[in-house]
Amino acid sequence: MPRSKKQQPAWLIKHSLTVVAITLLLVWIAGYIILGPRSHLGAFFGNAIADWSGSVVIILGTKVFYEVGSDESKPVRGHKRNPIHEFVHEHSLLLFIIITGLGWTALYLHMSPDGKWGQVVGNIVSEWGQMAGLVFLTKRLVEIGSKE
Repeated sequence: MPRSKKQQPAWLIKHSLTVVAITLLLVWIAGYIILGPRSHLGAFFGNAIADWSGSVVIILGTKVFYEVGSDESKPVRGHKRNPIHEFVHEHSLLLFIIITGLGWTALYLHMSPDGKWGQVVGNIVSEWGQMAGLVFLTKRLVEIGSKE
């Protein structure tokens, strides 16, 4: 039975990528808590936590924040009168990644890098650096065959 034009897709359908990504992140966290880094599977879960937390940030970040010049980001709309507000508005995705990355870095510096969660947080710091770099680089650089 076809849907009418007025009927909107269910919330779960509209946000299924976010829901699945967060669910997978929770699975990796639970697996890491249960197994720890001493087994191959536990080490995999620890690495997957960093990778999937980065994916969740990009999925949600591009829905909420802006990055002028990036085709992956929500488009920048409107202009602010204050140049500082304009800059923050136009670069909110990159600024969010940088600020939260500094938070992860501060946490990592206070942890043992060989501890159970130290390696995971170190991988998260690396993931945040990679995300910041990609957001910045994709504003100016292109790749043949890519969507842009």
